[in-house]
Amino acid sequence: MRAFWKGHLRLSLVTIAVELHTATEASARPSLHQIDRKTGKRIRYEKIVPGKGKIDDENIVKGFEFGSGKHVILTPEELDKIKLETRHSIDLVQFVDYCDIDPRYFERPYYLTPADDVSAEGYVVIREALKSAKKAGIGQIAMRGKENLVAVRPCGDGLLLETLRYADELKKSDKVFSHVPGKRPAKEMVELATELIERKSGPFKPTAFKDHYGAALKALVAEKRKHGTVTDAEEDEAPRPKGDNVIDLMEALKKSIGGKGAGAPKPRKAAAKKKARR
Repeated sequence: MRAFWKGHLRLSLVTIAVELHTATEASARPSLHQIDRKTGKRIRYEKIVPGKGKIDDENIVKGFEFGSGKHVILTPEELDKIKLETRHSIDLVQFVDYCDIDPRYFERPYYLTPADDVSAEGYVVIREALKSAKKAGIGQIAMRGKENLVAVRPCGDGLLLETLRYADELKKSDKVFSHVPGKRPAKEMVELATELIERKSGPFKPTAFKDHYGAALKALVAEKRKHGTVTDAEEDEAPRPKGDNVIDLMEALKKSIGGKGAGAPKPRKAAAKKKARR
């Protein structure tokens, strides 16, 4: 794998040479382009100004919108002055429990590897120390003129670097969830749902889940390339729920737990212990 960034990972006075590799496969998800039906050529977009038409690249500048239709114009020279130089170092300045990082902050994963055999020993020491402490190292890295917040943690035999969003990039959830009812549901329904969750709990196995749309799209493309026609496949319609939501939900939970004979869930461990004491 070809590294797209090379530099150093620093833990206090310990510095090791590292490389950064993309951890995701862009080609795994097929993408579609817009094509002109008559010519079969891909549609391209021209840069135009409403009421004026096409504009030359030399006349295009960047601007920051601060109001409806109002922009502060910024020249390339002005942007270059504030552009950060790509720092070839990642300084781990803080360590946190990995589970303490809100999942909403995670943005994109990368593999962090030792650059050479000399760096491998220090790399393994940092990996094992993070694994033993069950911590993630927090730092910043400047790439392509921008500064990214990152978390570094153990991943198998190596280290995973994940870019994080800054606090002001996240929307507050209060308004989004404001319409969610605050009233607690019936205890029996919660217990049934909890029992169902426990029965279906287990280790996360991503290979067990498939992108059905992606697979169907690839098969469709393959068939079109081979025959030029596609066979029609009827899709079964999911039954629509009927009746009162509370009754349907209760029945659905009971059936999910164990069919017709399922009533209340099995007693919890705490309740079983209490019964034994009596």
